[in-house]
Amino acid sequence: MTSVFELLVLLFIKHWYIDFVNQSNDEVAGKGIYGNWMGIRHSLKHGLATIAVMLIAGVNWPSAVVLGIVDFVTHYHIDWTKMNYGNRDITNPKFWNHLGLDQMAHNFVYLFLVWTLV
Repeated sequence: MTSVFELLVLLFIKHWYIDFVNQSNDEVAGKGIYGNWMGIRHSLKHGLATIAVMLIAGVNWPSAVVLGIVDFVTHYHIDWTKMNYGNRDITNPKFWNHLGLDQMAHNFVYLFLVWTLV
């Protein structure tokens, strides 16, 4: 298995890519509507990519799937919470506070996933 540092780097790159490069406007709009397919699809991409990262890192298949499911479920609910309780006006400092809080929550999930493997 790769080192803890390498695994976290892979998870952070995965997160950046799916959240900031590969996210559609429809996914952004759907994240705030509970049960909306587009919001689910966004989080599903995170869960599947986490499974891939874990397998690349040498984690066994059943554990990788469980960790991917945890990422999917937590990512969905963190995003839904931000969309429903966070500020959406990029000119308001609270927007940046809420975006940072959202990203920190996702990072805590990644730390938890890696911690479960150590």
